[in-house]
Amino acid sequence: MNLNEDISSLSTEELRQRVDAAVAQIVNPARVKEQLVEQLKTQIRDLEMFINFIQDEVGSPLQTGGGHCECKAGGKAGNGCTRTGSSRPPPGNPKTKAEDVKKVRETGLHLMRRALAVLQIFAVSQFGCATGQIPPTLWQRGQADRDYSPLLKRLEVSVDRVKQLALRHQPHDHVITSASLQDLSLGGKDELTTAVRKELTVAVRDLLAHGLYASSPGMSLVMAPIACLLPAFSSAPEAMHPWELFVKYYHAKNGRAYVESPARKLSQSFALPVTGGTVVTPKQSLLTAIHMVLTEHDPFKRSADSELKALVCMALNEQRLVSWVNLICKSGSLIEPHYQPWSYMAHTGFESALNLLSRLSSLKFSLPVDLAVRQLKNIKDAF
Repeated sequence: MNLNEDISSLSTEELRQRVDAAVAQIVNPARVKEQLVEQLKTQIRDLEMFINFIQDEVGSPLQTGGGHCECKAGGKAGNGCTRTGSSRPPPGNPKTKAEDVKKVRETGLHLMRRALAVLQIFAVSQFGCATGQIPPTLWQRGQADRDYSPLLKRLEVSVDRVKQLALRHQPHDHVITSASLQDLSLGGKDELTTAVRKELTVAVRDLLAHGLYASSPGMSLVMAPIACLLPAFSSAPEAMHPWELFVKYYHAKNGRAYVESPARKLSQSFALPVTGGTVVTPKQSLLTAIHMVLTEHDPFKRSADSELKALVCMALNEQRLVSWVNLICKSGSLIEPHYQPWSYMAHTGFESALNLLSRLSSLKFSLPVDLAVRQLKNIKDAF
């Protein structure tokens, strides 16, 4: 309102109209934005229902003409035949029918992507939300949770303790006496193994887990256009165990195809080097180690903690702990979508932790790797 005018000269009705017009300029944009949000929510729900409908159409074999005929013995022709799965036979070749369904599904998904692209462009232009991003005001944690210095200090203490214990056994080169053999048969509860599994591995795990979360591809695809407007996404994201990073790296690098290649199978059978005398790279050794841990622990449903402990023990035995962790830290396709901007990994690149772990690189270890499954394997072999 222009307050420089002589408001006293206006009538009561004219003054009321000017006040109503000024208030409408403030209230109407908010109402329009609320209506647009509701329309976007409705369109998103319709698109999700359409996706589920297409998936159900393809996933159900009964709707693709896959019925078969069951005939009763001794019945007359035409009377003893009942069709299951469909009331009438499918016209044409079943293979052609499946191809048609596949084309319909691909066409529907293409239309879905175009519709989502339009919605994202509309949301960006109206509300200023970037595609696939979540506002920084969401998923916030307290400053105490973001402080990683206690985790780094705990890692330093565990590294020093493991180093002291390893140097104590170093002159003997881990000669297994009858007493240590008895301890290993009871589960390997010697002091060095306990320090590595319960202190060092836990410290590495906690530092890797700082700011680590499981990304949700479903949310980013469907709800990204209005993610910044929905209060449902204001809660903290789902946590992710650091061992899953190694598993994702294993799958991303086609670890199973590498380890189970015919050449490597033959080399394992006859204990011959498959590389022809060349040095095994850290990437190759990491893929092999992850495959061995998964092969031994997954059949017995061991936890992610147990599998990470086995990998750390194997890394210390091969003097590759720093190089293996460094491969994960340098994998941008894993770090960017799974770490918060305030995490220790995103903030420092894990450099100081790698410097601490390098204190153990020159030491020789002979740690048991299968402690979590040894007793279960013995029971299985007994039966």
